[in-house]
Amino acid sequence: MSNILEKANEIINERSEEKERQYGPFSEGMERAAQIASGMSGRIWSADDMYIAMIALKFSRQSYNFKEDNLLDACSYIGGWQNYINEKQAEAATPHSWNEDRFDRAKEKIK
Repeated sequence: MSNILEKANEIINERSEEKERQYGPFSEGMERAAQIASGMSGRIWSADDMYIAMIALKFSRQSYNFKEDNLLDACSYIGGWQNYINEKQAEAATPHSWNEDRFDRAKEKIK
């Protein structure tokens, strides 16, 4: 049996299982889930909130039934969350974001 952290890394960073099931990009899925949760609850949810909720759910399930799958999923969500944080930091460091480029193109059309 492989190490749980190695398996979580495979799921999140190599995305073998996720890709096979065609769930789409992990970070994008969490952002979309946050939008849906916001619409359902009437409160603003962020992708960070979704990661926190999913990790909490896995730990809650583990408190009722000790299963390696709960811990694997929690590790995977934690790894996915770190990737999401890294992606957002990289986007913030980029001089022109996608929205700025889109705005610039729109301004050119108006001229």
